[in-house]
Amino acid sequence: MAMRVLLNDLGRHAASTEGPVRDAVDRVLKSGWYILGREGEAFEHEFAHYCGAQNCISVANGTDAIELGLRALGVGQGGRVATVANAGLYTTTALNALGAEPVFVEVDRESRLMDLEHLRRVVARGDINAVVVTHLFGLLHDMEAILQITSEAGVPVFEDCAQAHGASRGGRRAGSFGAAASFSFYPTKNLGALGDGGAITTNDAEVANKVRHLRQYGWESKYRAVMNGARNSRLDEIQAAILRAKLPALDAWNQRRREIATRYSKEITNPRVVCPPLYGEEYVAHLYVIATADRDSLRTHLSAAEVSTDIHYPIPDYRQPAIKGQRDWDHLPVTDLLSDQILTLPCYPELTEDEVSYVITCINDW
Repeated sequence: MAMRVLLNDLGRHAASTEGPVRDAVDRVLKSGWYILGREGEAFEHEFAHYCGAQNCISVANGTDAIELGLRALGVGQGGRVATVANAGLYTTTALNALGAEPVFVEVDRESRLMDLEHLRRVVARGDINAVVVTHLFGLLHDMEAILQITSEAGVPVFEDCAQAHGASRGGRRAGSFGAAASFSFYPTKNLGALGDGGAITTNDAEVANKVRHLRQYGWESKYRAVMNGARNSRLDEIQAAILRAKLPALDAWNQRRREIATRYSKEITNPRVVCPPLYGEEYVAHLYVIATADRDSLRTHLSAAEVSTDIHYPIPDYRQPAIKGQRDWDHLPVTDLLSDQILTLPCYPELTEDEVSYVITCINDW
């Protein structure tokens, strides 16, 4: 029997968290304090502890988190930063704001993460100021391998964890490996606010202190600015309280996402579709992304069956009109191929087993 399956359903999520969220909002309203107060401080402490990091500094959104985090690491005008081009332009946007140049690294065809051998060659050039590692689709990279490559060259690693809240390897969570890391709390994230929000985690007290200056005008004290490149980028108290209310449920939500992803990977048997392999705790299934050589046909088939899909992401950064003319980028054939083949299926904690079964049936019938 046909059914309508949304790519994501924030209404269901809101219903499932309504009680704790309302309590959190009421608490803030009664406090009379709405910016950089007790809720923000408490969330920063709780999220740092959750990630296994010494410091967490909340900011207005995930892109600010990348920009301010990299600025605190010393990346600025003329800097060169290794990153991938298949992750939605977010890091490239931050680098443009910093006046830095992205150096695009090829990705692995199976994991869709940064190709380590290509990274090794890029770092060996000796002109890289930092590496941004994106844990794309919720899959935590092999950070030990990354750090082995970069430490030899003395290059700091910045983790983009916007899609990987709670992903772990060897008992360590995303956001605790690099010199610093960024998170987004956009509503669709594994841990999402009811609006924009972001954070930087770091084990370096000096980096943390710089970010605290950078997020509020460069102030050392009120109205006394001591740092250039700063801005107004603050997580408000209501969003902080909402994130505090949701954080205790994050691991359970991630486990449900993995269960759905596991069913997809085991039960989608159409030979024209390539599914992600079965992962463990290193994958929190923020997005479940398949690949097929005939994406448009499959997407049309699923749309007719009322199964929503999306493409994350259809245009590599170096092919975006906004930056295409800046320079001649190296050709990255795997990045280009994946942009033509990938397709995102519904995968969120509130999906029912019947809906998962329906998606699987529709794909196998294609």
